[in-house]
Amino acid sequence: MDGLNASEQREFASRMERKQLKEFMTMYSKMVQRCFDDCVNDFTTKSLVNREEQCIMRCVDKQLKGSARLNERFQEQNAAMMQQGSIPR
Repeated sequence: MDGLNASEQREFASRMERKQLKEFMTMYSKMVQRCFDDCVNDFTTKSLVNREEQCIMRCVDKQLKGSARLNERFQEQNAAMMQQGSIPR
């Protein structure tokens, strides 16, 4: 970004924010769909039954913890590669 002027830097930052939001929304949508498919199977009532609600809570918790752990590992690998000089700065 050093070679960009202020306007180009703002445009770049804006595009990155939109891309990150899109990726987050995609991940969120997939999580919701997966947990719904795995947990909800009783369509005789408007609301979730206790069993379904508990299943969804466990599913979402597991997905978020898995995502956080993956992110930690990615950051660790990135830091290690930067220390080794494998990633250009």
